[in-house]
Amino acid sequence: MNKNKICFILCVNNQRYLQECLLYLNQLSVPENFEVEILSIEEAISMTSGYNEGMHASDAKYKVYLHQDVFIVNKKFIFDIMTIFEDASIGMVGVIGSISMPDSMIMWNDKRVGRMYFSSFDQSGESVMGNCQICHNVEAIDGVMMITQYDLEWREDIFDKWDFYDVSQSYEFRKKGYKVVVPALNEPWCIHDDGVPNFENFYDERKKFIQEYIWGDDI
Repeated sequence: MNKNKICFILCVNNQRYLQECLLYLNQLSVPENFEVEILSIEEAISMTSGYNEGMHASDAKYKVYLHQDVFIVNKKFIFDIMTIFEDASIGMVGVIGSISMPDSMIMWNDKRVGRMYFSSFDQSGESVMGNCQICHNVEAIDGVMMITQYDLEWREDIFDKWDFYDVSQSYEFRKKGYKVVVPALNEPWCIHDDGVPNFENFYDERKKFIQEYIWGDDI
């Protein structure tokens, strides 16, 4: 793995979103002798398959799995990530997470921690959840942005749509003994232009998650 390289991996189906995302990525400050790679995965059949494709295509030690509608406004983002990952026990970082997942396994049904700007079809602003002045160990992070320093396979053998890949990967990292954290965020790192959510396959993927990680064959 190339320790002096970071790769941004996006599943893309909207070129306008991609171009705007790239405008922000190209403004990031880059450490000396450090390489930045950007991989846009088009026509992925699921988030897990797209992310596995990107993961295997890059030798970067540090990988940022990013929604196409997320725009990084923290120009020192790479420097901040490198500082956090000086702790080798931290496997994955996010900007929104759940310290304790609710019984429903739906993250937003209970308290979360983190911070980001948001823009939807009817409002925009800043989401501030919990104490953002400290680093939190969490059970799971939101898939809006997932940053890793180790490669673990995304469970495309189970999750073949676009939901619950994030909670699943959080559990996979913790099963391997790595910490999953939401760091101290004095200011938001990103804007999420999230539009209208699509729940078409959400509850079927939730059932798969519960069967795999919570109840096993008893569901």
